[in-house]
Amino acid sequence: MAFWIEALVAFFLLVGCIFALIGAIGLYRLPDFFTRLHGPTKATTLGVGSMVAASMIFFGNLGNGLSLHELLITLFLFITAPVSAHMLAKSAMQQKVKLLDRTRGRPWDS
Repeated sequence: MAFWIEALVAFFLLVGCIFALIGAIGLYRLPDFFTRLHGPTKATTLGVGSMVAASMIFFGNLGNGLSLHELLITLFLFITAPVSAHMLAKSAMQQKVKLLDRTRGRPWDS
């Protein structure tokens, strides 16, 4: 395998791991529900997307061609993560989940 392909795969894996770590730290450290929602939906989605891109590059270079499974995983990931985050946020707004005072955009207080 060519060095530049290995470097590209390693780059996407490192970027994916960094985004996944940032998402996990955000889920743990952020103070309330709405801010915690950004960790898994934004950063972790990009992290897993980068790891799947690395997988597509690696296995596509082995001669097997581009796999339909990896493309479908990427498609479903980028579709379902924002939709599920939106549904969680809407249900939390209906339940009037407690927020910290410093959280901006309190829709039910206006």
